[in-house]
Amino acid sequence: MAQSVPVRCPVCRREHSFTPPTFPCACGAPLTLPLLRGGMPVELRHRTWSDSWVSVRCPSCSRQDDWPQPELTCACGTVIRMPVASAARALPGLPPAPPEDQPVDRPAFVPVTIRTARDAVTAAAQYLKWLGYGDVTQSDDRPASGIDIRGNGVLAHVDPTTAPTPLREIECLWLNGLNQSSIAVFFSLAGYTRDARGRADALHIPLYVMDLTGTPQPVNDPADELVRRGAVRF
Repeated sequence: MAQSVPVRCPVCRREHSFTPPTFPCACGAPLTLPLLRGGMPVELRHRTWSDSWVSVRCPSCSRQDDWPQPELTCACGTVIRMPVASAARALPGLPPAPPEDQPVDRPAFVPVTIRTARDAVTAAAQYLKWLGYGDVTQSDDRPASGIDIRGNGVLAHVDPTTAPTPLREIECLWLNGLNQSSIAVFFSLAGYTRDARGRADALHIPLYVMDLTGTPQPVNDPADELVRRGAVRF
């Protein structure tokens, strides 16, 4: 039987005991969804069909299938989604680096001075190339999709406004990355709201802030990992 774990509601802070669900694999072995150790449960505000599933590999037969995302409904009405350990590679965030990874040796980044919103996109594109995504292209205008930069296995949004990037922008970028099986990377000039930071951390989305010199700085662990490892291909 799967071991229960304590879960605190991110809204009302009530504590629950949660038992990860177990499903029957096609090989006949029971498969318990592995919760991410140290992962933060998040409030589920918007539900889509694609993000209701998580890809997990059976430890018995190595078959990889999609299973329902583990969730818990709090007494306050909040739907809480649990982070799954093996979901990190299935989601369009940055896969966790194995312990033996070594930092990538690369020349110093040459920034692009930011004077306009277009300069901010150019600076972010240059940074992604520096990380190893040499095939990135910029959108001509501010696209309705919010995708300013695309490349092989990566897409990015650049927020050039003077207000911190909100949660909704993070979720929209993540959904685009999910649909296109790409790593989603976010660049912002004014930083991020607290809930946007929390959601990006839970979804393993690298976040960067840029000053007017055009030099991105990582603001969360996935961004630090991307700098250390360089371009990640799936």
